[in-house]
Amino acid sequence: MLHKKVTVQARCAGKDPSMALLKKRKLDKTEQDCEYFQCYSDVTIHEEMLSDTVRTNTYKTAIFRNQDALCGKTVLDVGAGTGILSVFCAQAGAAKVYAVEASTVSQLACDVIKHNGMEGKIEVISSTVENAEIPGQVDVIVSEWMGYGLMHESMLSSVLYARDKWLKPGGLIFPCHADLFLVPINDNAVEERLDFWGGMKDVYGVDMSCVETFARKCIMGKDMVVCPIYPENMLSHPVKFAMLNLDTITLEDIANITGSFRFCCYGSSLMHGFAIWFSVSFPGEKGVTLSTSPYGQETHWKQTLLYLEEEVHVEQDTEISGDICMSSSEINPRHLCVSITYSIGGGARRTRNFQMGN
Repeated sequence: MLHKKVTVQARCAGKDPSMALLKKRKLDKTEQDCEYFQCYSDVTIHEEMLSDTVRTNTYKTAIFRNQDALCGKTVLDVGAGTGILSVFCAQAGAAKVYAVEASTVSQLACDVIKHNGMEGKIEVISSTVENAEIPGQVDVIVSEWMGYGLMHESMLSSVLYARDKWLKPGGLIFPCHADLFLVPINDNAVEERLDFWGGMKDVYGVDMSCVETFARKCIMGKDMVVCPIYPENMLSHPVKFAMLNLDTITLEDIANITGSFRFCCYGSSLMHGFAIWFSVSFPGEKGVTLSTSPYGQETHWKQTLLYLEEEVHVEQDTEISGDICMSSSEINPRHLCVSITYSIGGGARRTRNFQMGN
């Protein structure tokens, strides 16, 4: 399934109280699914995903490097979107591909498949995976299920459902493994935005420095922010805090993904928060990895930022340690929540809770 482009910048402007209450109302599963799948009916989202050449070419490379495992086999594409991964599998020699897609874009997938002369090999099933009817077991499951921060949108549960119901013993999952990483960061853009209000007197002759406290609450809020960072923003070596094996992981395992971290800072800097990213790897002797690391080429996932309540000054060898937990929102299980407890320089442990929604 392709991913909804969400706006997750901090928001603090005045809101209609009735709207705030509406947003906090827990949606039932039908409403959650309608909200989720509706967002994929717009071509803009699919343009964004297919424009991510790192993402799409990595899947293509992984599929074609496993031609021996795919040749003459049956494949299930979970959340097929416009059908490009299904076409890759058919081109690599799969005898039958079931392309399951719940949104209305499934009709576009039918058009793409017909346009490429693949009607005999690929069957589009317009359904959620949980309600799909697949005739028999499959040899391979392929899915682009990863969301922002890996777990936003909670599509992994559908992949695990398909694995448990249809994947043959010893069958392959593309990708088969995922790793999560964390690093403390300095964010120059945040520094500039915080300094903005103090500079208004020089620009307009009006002292607006009193707005800085309000600005800090807005900018360094509890909404996760999706944007790129770069190696120069990183204050230490990153830490891998979680590993997911898709061959064995359970729904209970992904309900709360937890890990610990310990960093040793490079040098003197302001710390504004933490950044999360992920990588996924594919089966086969010639291993292929799709990484969203700031060390590599930028993807549409970028990185997911968690800001502290206020910036903290760190020095060389300052130790930052703590624990992190990723879970689904109680209001909408497709949305991501992160809780991070940390100590900087041996100071008091603090906990900060973050959310990612619409």
